[in-house]
Amino acid sequence: MTDSSFSKLGLAEPIQRALSARNHLIPTPIQARAIPELLAGKDMLGIAQTGTGKTAAFALPILHQLSRRRENERGSNGPRGPRALILAPTRELAIQIGDEFRAYGKHLGLRHTVIYGGVSQKPQANALLRGVDIVVATPGRLLDLMGQRRLGLGMVEFLVLDEADRMLDMGFVRDVRRIVSALPETRQSLMFSATMPGEIARLQGDILADPVRVEVTPQATPIERIEQGIYHVDAAGKVALLAGILDDPALSRVLVFARTKHRANRVAEQLGKRGVAAEAIHGNKSQAARQRALKRFRAGDARVLVATDIAARGIDVDGVTHVINYELPNEPESYVHRIGRTARAGAGGVALSFCDPAERGHLRGIERLIRRRLTVIGDGSAAPAPEGWGKANKPRGKPSRKRGQPRRPITVANDPSTGARRGNRAA
Repeated sequence: MTDSSFSKLGLAEPIQRALSARNHLIPTPIQARAIPELLAGKDMLGIAQTGTGKTAAFALPILHQLSRRRENERGSNGPRGPRALILAPTRELAIQIGDEFRAYGKHLGLRHTVIYGGVSQKPQANALLRGVDIVVATPGRLLDLMGQRRLGLGMVEFLVLDEADRMLDMGFVRDVRRIVSALPETRQSLMFSATMPGEIARLQGDILADPVRVEVTPQATPIERIEQGIYHVDAAGKVALLAGILDDPALSRVLVFARTKHRANRVAEQLGKRGVAAEAIHGNKSQAARQRALKRFRAGDARVLVATDIAARGIDVDGVTHVINYELPNEPESYVHRIGRTARAGAGGVALSFCDPAERGHLRGIERLIRRRLTVIGDGSAAPAPEGWGKANKPRGKPSRKRGQPRRPITVANDPSTGARRGNRAA
């Protein structure tokens, strides 16, 4: 192994064994930077998008330190209350984090449970009664169990607030503050966020003590490997355009975003009528239905998953080839989160967006945030993205420049409100 291998980070042997079993040999940049600082006991503010390996960045040092404490406490008959608390904004993300703790800690003898709403609380309450070392939870259900005196947080030594900006978007900041007020003042605290709006900056100032800041991507900037294009299309033409794009078999695992639950259902139904295997996932679906949809998408039984922003938060599915924004998000930061579902683990990815006239203000906000203009591929009446666009980011079918003809920008004559330039490259 090289000097950058996990073996050089000082993690406990059982953890290294679990890492090797998963063929995780070289830490990602955030893991390499965060783990030594966290093992040294420092608080941390991590600026990182999903897909950067941030879950292992906090799970591995927490597991290491808990395992060392357990060795020192052998023979103790004291209560087994939670020592680590990880807060996540959605059920899907909480389940995913719980799976990671289980996999990395399989040889440590530590207990964990995942707490979230939408299902019976009885199994969760029973797990707490038996005793756990690690609790991964969404804020609402955690507060319910605290209010019922089924859970005490007086022994928590590690706090992680994951995807803090989404906590803000979903209105959980007040709940988070209530939970934090029940924790011991002496603890190690970590916060991770893809963006840093003002309220999150204030929250980290209240929760973290002299934190180390680890930033692995520029704030609110999409992963560079994602090629981004846009179609200007009327709302009525979006379904036909989407179906035409999906005629290309290269779009093998596609995540489509809609703004509303109704629209997500409608798009999935219309794709199904056109012979495209699609599932919808949103907050109105039961937890069991959401898990079934995700299972079909992961297994490839459903080629397309149509999701709302809140439902998709925490979805981490390998091999998503394309993200399609059927509707542009109201908040520019959500665009960053959406397209980050592709281009995982060093792979490339493609993000396509549909913009109808009513969404041009959203487009301007996105382009200001990411500091670039999206490549305009078509106006909705043109053919879908030509084959190979996702590799070269260069649509074919445009008039080529004649020999000796000077280069000049190609403007969008029928779309003056966007101020965008259109052609075979981003302006």
